[in-house]
Amino acid sequence: MRSYYSCEQVRAAEAPLLAALPEGTLMRRAAYGLAGVVAGELRTRTGAVAGRRVSLLVGSGDNGGDALWAGAFLRKRGVAVTALLLAPDKAHRAGLEALRSAGGRAVSAAPHRLGDPDLVLDGIVGISGRGPLRPAAAELVEAITAPVVAVDTPSGVDPDTGAVDGPAVSADVTVAFGAYKPVHALAAARCGRVELVDIGLELPPADLVAAEPSEIGAVWPVPEADDDKYSQGVVGIVAGSDRFPGAGVLCSGGAVAATSGMVRYAGSAAAQVLARYPEVVAASSFAAAGRAQAWVVGPGGGTDDEAARTLREVLSTDLPVLVDADGLTVLARDPSLVRHRAAPTLLTPHAGEFARLTGHRPETDRVAAVRALAADWQVHVLLKGRATLIARPDGHVFVNDAGGSWASTAGAGDVLAGVVGALMSSGMAPDLAAAAGARAHALAANLAARGGAAAAPIAASGIQAHLGAAVRILRAHLPES
Repeated sequence: MRSYYSCEQVRAAEAPLLAALPEGTLMRRAAYGLAGVVAGELRTRTGAVAGRRVSLLVGSGDNGGDALWAGAFLRKRGVAVTALLLAPDKAHRAGLEALRSAGGRAVSAAPHRLGDPDLVLDGIVGISGRGPLRPAAAELVEAITAPVVAVDTPSGVDPDTGAVDGPAVSADVTVAFGAYKPVHALAAARCGRVELVDIGLELPPADLVAAEPSEIGAVWPVPEADDDKYSQGVVGIVAGSDRFPGAGVLCSGGAVAATSGMVRYAGSAAAQVLARYPEVVAASSFAAAGRAQAWVVGPGGGTDDEAARTLREVLSTDLPVLVDADGLTVLARDPSLVRHRAAPTLLTPHAGEFARLTGHRPETDRVAAVRALAADWQVHVLLKGRATLIARPDGHVFVNDAGGSWASTAGAGDVLAGVVGALMSSGMAPDLAAAAGARAHALAANLAARGGAAAAPIAASGIQAHLGAAVRILRAHLPES
């Protein structure tokens, strides 16, 4: 698992090292690693290190010191380094002296002094910074045309929440010191590629994690010697309606593609589902559907009294249940249906549905918001977005950065619900099933979008069609035995 740590946790881990090591050791350790990444980036982009030009954007905090020390190390490798000081009187003294001693220049920050660098280091603010860039820094960043390497976190992006509420840096590469921070997953598009420099921190187990591809591949259910269609998991799908039959088709298709078990469908779109997926066992109602090991309920099912009765019947079982789409709207009117439910329950809202459930949108601090709902209702929650979050009632959160927003298309959530429900029916815990399903779903969307010479918009059926390829790629990451 890739672990992400809050700024408070990182500072706590740094404290004993700062107390034990000579002053400045930890900063120089971080800066040396930063300089190595920058040198590698220069070599990749320009074919050389010596003779290249780097500009440092230097704020008043320790991130500015990191940038100055990195500039000193780069200068010793033949790089021409100019530091643009946003607060000359508050620049890190030892770092500034090191840069000047190595032959680097330091000037007061102004856009016309950026010059024509091969690369820019963003050392404006670090993990102590909050809020947007101040006007002088914003003007400087606006003038950049070269690739940007951010020091620990992109300036202007909240390191704990990934929130941006004004001018901020968008980096091509971000070099994280000691630990990944939430921003590196929650605002991945702002961070670019993230490189981790080990500075010797000892950290506790994280409560915000991302599963690696090999871990997803290792847990994905595949048939074993004694398996049959029942032992691999039977998922029931209660989705679609006369008005929205496609939701039943897409949700069932996601389930069919996810595992080798069995899919039961219950609803008025049975004919359309069977026409597309003849392997599905279909019935006209939940009562007639037969036994399953997990249920998916809600996509395209409507929000009227009949839909509410069906939702209540599904939730009255002692089986794992995933509630999505219209089911969430019904649930928002009567949360008691799940608040005291003993069996595992997974809610899968997008931001608007989350607002209906809680009365507020989750944008400012999405991790805190999803944790609060999971704890308050004692359910698992998958909050959709480019960075999908999956929270357990105990506060543990999986995060999955989709690597793009190709899945932002009508019906994609129906496919995801089917995939995750099928994984739940195999016996997988709801949070792990949601994390695995979200990763495969995002990968399938990216494969569908990039199927030709250039990426192009896709439809939900394209995601479903690429799920098998996505699972094969995830399983290809398994280590050889």
